[in-house]
Amino acid sequence: MAATAHAPALRKPTFVKVDQLRPGTSGHTLVVKVVSFKMVLQKPRSDANQVRHVRIAECIVGDETGVIVFTARNEQVDVMKEGTTVILRNAKIDMFRGSMRLAVDKWGRIEVTESAGFDVKVDNNLSLIEYELVHVVDD
Repeated sequence: MAATAHAPALRKPTFVKVDQLRPGTSGHTLVVKVVSFKMVLQKPRSDANQVRHVRIAECIVGDETGVIVFTARNEQVDVMKEGTTVILRNAKIDMFRGSMRLAVDKWGRIEVTESAGFDVKVDNNLSLIEYELVHVVDD
């Protein structure tokens, strides 16, 4: 009696725009263009018998609605070149010093795609907005 296992049906991704991103959210799929790239950390790290390099870069990415800081880690750094258009799948919003940062962890994916037909709106930087966590106590 062999049970036939059916894979769950994949759902179509819902693409969002940069100006729709909110703190603490995840599962975003976006098409963005890399506006700028800056390496912030590059150092060797030893793991058991091998030495790996930890690389972290901050990139300004955006679309026609705005821009946000994207934190690229390790292999992601190689993909995020200035002027490249990428699809970020299963991206999440991390909070760093009260501001939003976009990131793709091990559950997400970055894909290079053909050049986008939009101009990036650089004057709407969502990472410049400071958020404050407010605890509300119910009486």
